[in-house]
Amino acid sequence: MRAVTLTLAAALAAGPAVAQTLSLSGEAGQQATLSAAQFAALPHLHLQVMQHGQPHAYDGVLLSDLLSRVGAPRGDGIKGRELATVVRVSAHDGYQVVVSLAETDAVTRAARMIVADREAGAPLKPEEGPFRLVIEGDLRPARSARQVERIEVISLSTLSKATPAKGR
Repeated sequence: MRAVTLTLAAALAAGPAVAQTLSLSGEAGQQATLSAAQFAALPHLHLQVMQHGQPHAYDGVLLSDLLSRVGAPRGDGIKGRELATVVRVSAHDGYQVVVSLAETDAVTRAARMIVADREAGAPLKPEEGPFRLVIEGDLRPARSARQVERIEVISLSTLSKATPAKGR
């Protein structure tokens, strides 16, 4: 009985388990959920970044590729009202970061953003993953959210879809 009590106490002290899925949400309510296995099967790219003065090598999926799964525009489709669209990345511990939709796309910004599931060729450590946002070119990794569980596309535009922006 004492062993069961200790095991239960240790499990409760460890806190809630980190989700092994990644939830995606589009601006118009589109939804997608990827398991760690489904995510691992997607095309990956390699990204090397400096974090806290140390080089790190991550493998993951372009954030723009994930966003396209829930209807987010890409390339020349990002104009007008889409320039006031943001992407909120939420982590297991409640940490959130926001990037603009435009900065996730290679047509707008050369530096890449990936959602990584591997570092140095191995799965991310439990305190880092299973998914981590990695942003190339950031001078400090404050936006490199760990234990990412949810990514949402949110429009901040006051323009309706039927009203084109003037001068665009």
